[in-house]
Amino acid sequence: MPDHILIVAGDPSADRHAASLITALKSKRPGIRISALGGTYLKKSADHFLYPLVGVGGFGFWEPIFKLPQLWSALQKVKQLLEKDPPDLVIPIDYYGFNIRVAKLAQQQGIPVAYYISPQVWASRPGRIKELAAVVKKMLVIFPFEADLYKAAGVPVAFVGHPLLEQIPSPGSPAAAPLMGLLPGSRRGTIQRHLPVLLATALRLHARFPDLRCVLFRPEEIGDDFYKPYVHAHPWIQVTADPLYEQRKSLWLAISVSGTAALENMLLGIPMIIMYKLSALTYRIAKSLIRVRYVGIPNILAGKLVVTERLQDEATPERLADDALDLLSHASKRQAARSSLLSLRSLLQDGGSSRAADEILGMMA
Repeated sequence: MPDHILIVAGDPSADRHAASLITALKSKRPGIRISALGGTYLKKSADHFLYPLVGVGGFGFWEPIFKLPQLWSALQKVKQLLEKDPPDLVIPIDYYGFNIRVAKLAQQQGIPVAYYISPQVWASRPGRIKELAAVVKKMLVIFPFEADLYKAAGVPVAFVGHPLLEQIPSPGSPAAAPLMGLLPGSRRGTIQRHLPVLLATALRLHARFPDLRCVLFRPEEIGDDFYKPYVHAHPWIQVTADPLYEQRKSLWLAISVSGTAALENMLLGIPMIIMYKLSALTYRIAKSLIRVRYVGIPNILAGKLVVTERLQDEATPERLADDALDLLSHASKRQAARSSLLSLRSLLQDGGSSRAADEILGMMA
């Protein structure tokens, strides 16, 4: 029987990184068999697709409660596979709340676990490191500071580099006319919470810059129809998935949620304002748990504020519009921001999928 791996991804960015990992694995070991739970990319890449986990969501403190039936169904698929067609290795990707259960199930069956792309234990809930240490054979991390964190905790770890560098094109040139990106998130609940704020911000700016065009970027898993009620009256706002970043790299600036979207903007050198809003109760809980000074990856990597962050009560159309207006009005500030962001690219390492595949195949040997 050929080698068999189970990969579990629960969000759109992990889904793409998992597909890149499969490409690397199959190029190094043709015939390897992949089972997966994930999204659009894993459905195309895996030999056996078990469940559309990316479509479930379940992020935050309360949202997973409402997703329990789907999450339970997904976990049953994992259990059945582990019992009837056990893989040689299980690879959970981020998505801690679900994947820690997958890892525990694998450990109970005596199947080794290589956890690829660490949950953000460095940002909050560091106690999760102990739980991970108890069930994983090795952590494969994508930021250099994560390796130091796991080494200090005595967890076997390898820094493999960030797979996003394989997917992001070279930075482009800004469009001739003002062009602003709106990135409200990749999950429906997150988008619904942020989109009204971003649209109100865009309307304020459009009143000052009548030739301003906006591009609203959506994940491939969510179709245009989801956005039509928000943008149908504004023909100067275009909705696109843009998987190859062709439109993104020509932006003058972006207003973006934190996370992968902000990292993508950084790698493309796009000046941005980072924003995020949570429910009042969730924000209070999150604030008590957060252990980092900044939430945006560019600021965390730089160790200082290189990108404005507007969180919770500060994430208002008025403040976001003022921040964006400053960038729209001053080409020199946009260029300075672009240079600062692109300089951070050297802190990451290319070839992450290939090195991760080498680590995984080494563990299987």
